[in-house]
Amino acid sequence: MAGTICTRGILSYLAAYFCISASVCLTSYAFDSSSPTALTTPPADTGDAFPDAPEAQIALTEKGLPLAILKDQIPIWTSPVRIRMHDLIWLLPLGAATGVTLATDTDAMRDVSRDRSFNKDSVNASNALLGCEIAVPVGLYGVGLFKGNAHARETGILSGEALADSVVLEEVTKIIFRRERPLYNNAAGDFFAPNTGANGSFPSSHSMLAWTLAGVVAGEYPSKWVQVGVYSVASGVSLTRVLGQEHFPTDVLVGGAAGWLIGHYVFEKHHVRAARAVRAYVAMGR
Repeated sequence: MAGTICTRGILSYLAAYFCISASVCLTSYAFDSSSPTALTTPPADTGDAFPDAPEAQIALTEKGLPLAILKDQIPIWTSPVRIRMHDLIWLLPLGAATGVTLATDTDAMRDVSRDRSFNKDSVNASNALLGCEIAVPVGLYGVGLFKGNAHARETGILSGEALADSVVLEEVTKIIFRRERPLYNNAAGDFFAPNTGANGSFPSSHSMLAWTLAGVVAGEYPSKWVQVGVYSVASGVSLTRVLGQEHFPTDVLVGGAAGWLIGHYVFEKHHVRAARAVRAYVAMGR
């Protein structure tokens, strides 16, 4: 019993580290004064130049996608060094929620139905929901490519970058933590289990990818109905992974939080709408 408590204490710390590593990606760039998104009011007219205006963002292209993905890994894995006090406003509740789910994972999963037909239907539902969500940016990319819609094309490209970033993070994390899935060992949820590898339960891949896409699409199309739609689908993916006995609540919580933060980070870092506003202000000044 003491060994179990000690292990869970260690994992609570490690899970918190994982959350922080992904989350600071957003706080490191979203409000950076050099980011196009920091522009809120037109700069003063100083002639031909606007020295205080953020540098116009260059649109990310398919050719630059591999390098962008590679460069993303540096801030993602080193982000804990950029934590600031204001991050605690949401990091503390997230850490508390993670601690609660870690402590109750086993009991929660023993209460979830183990009817294999029900579990299989839930897994199929999660796959279908994630497939539909992936189809949205894929379709937008196609529209952007063949119809010359730069906004739709950007959504598809940034979604691809964010998905790649999330896949790298979740695969490495699965190998590190090697958590058993709920159907093994009476839902004990042991970490560092042998012969688990990349098939581990922590974090949930489906949940991370679903919330990654939600972060990008909701950022690109900030309509209330778009946000309700993408976040409802992402929530459905997370819920059905638990009902399917594929993941513990902690797995989908951490996976979803990290996925959304990575998606939002990629959007804030690369989208070019604010850059268009900068060019408009420059044109008005002239």
